Amino acid sequence: METLLAQHNFTLVIMACLVATVAAFTGLSLTRELAKKPVLQRKISISLAAIALGGGIWSMHFVAMLGLQLPILFYYDAALTLVSALTAILIVGVALVLLHFVERTPLVISSAGGIVGIGVLAMHYIGMAGLQQCRAIYTPFGLIVSSVVAIGLCVLAIWLAYGKRRIRNIYLGSLCFAVAVCSVHFLAMAGTSFVAVPSLAEFGLTMSNEVLAIGVIFSSFVLFGTFLWVGVTFLVPQDRVIEPQIQTPAPRPKAAPHDLQIPCERDGIKVFIAPEDVILMRADGHYTQVYTDRDRLFCVWPITQASKRLVPVGFLQTHRSYLVNSNKVLRFERAKDKGRCVFQKPDLPPAPVSRSKLKSIQDVLCPERGAIGAE
Repeated sequence: METLLAQHNFTLVIMACLVATVAAFTGLSLTRELAKKPVLQRKISISLAAIALGGGIWSMHFVAMLGLQLPILFYYDAALTLVSALTAILIVGVALVLLHFVERTPLVISSAGGIVGIGVLAMHYIGMAGLQQCRAIYTPFGLIVSSVVAIGLCVLAIWLAYGKRRIRNIYLGSLCFAVAVCSVHFLAMAGTSFVAVPSLAEFGLTMSNEVLAIGVIFSSFVLFGTFLWVGVTFLVPQDRVIEPQIQTPAPRPKAAPHDLQIPCERDGIKVFIAPEDVILMRADGHYTQVYTDRDRLFCVWPITQASKRLVPVGFLQTHRSYLVNSNKVLRFERAKDKGRCVFQKPDLPPAPVSRSKLKSIQDVLCPERGAIGAE
């Protein structure tokens, strides 16, 4: 049979690559710092991340397919098109469950990357199987190259994003994931030719390019909206640097009772932390985050309960959302009606001091300055 001349709309090719990049960043950002969150919150975040990544793979594929130009009218099987989206979401979800509910060893990271690569391939070829009135013919070279690239680049993307869980790694992993998805699609398409098939072999309802475009526009709108929502956490500027007014070692807190322990969770395992090992506690909804010299842990205490237990043993509530261990404060800084506590650990962000607590915190941490002010 005579093959059809296939061309691509360059603008839609660029849009497809942009969709893949946005989906990658959104999905990987949703999985950030999940180890310190409750199990239910982790499950919800992983589900949303799977929808963002799997839905992004699907959206990228069909944005690119909208740019496919053939000399005949062709349609899509609606059922197979939906199956391709669900397949991508479910397979990516399996990989994320491995990464966040199994010990993250090198084998687990590589396996998760390979699973994501298989998900990209499965979505592509199931989506292509939904073509109506034309049929895709694949070459062994195209199948092999697209498979190797999919698995190899997805393994690299997961290693970049999960080898170290830093913001820079999320950027690099997102870029590599987007490159993987786009490369797989266009390498596979380069090894694909099309022939006309006059009859319809329907598995479900038939969609035209116009109907498909509506679905793709809707999924892309949701994806970009989620991207903006997630991206706010990366765009919020840090507090401006406040010049220190005074620098003095803070007094040691009162001795804590030997039986006072702070219940925390580390990777789903309950641990107990002594108050003297805590640098600060920060409210996180109805729970708190506990910062030590080595870890950031999840604690089931709300900030109000933590305050009642720890203020009597020398902790300071600098803000309604912050408790600090005065023994760990390097210096107290104040600029007009703003203040903050800077800690001995250099990579720990300062704790803000609310306006209503400036005087009392300054009197405790800087008694010499408080005495001068009283005169």
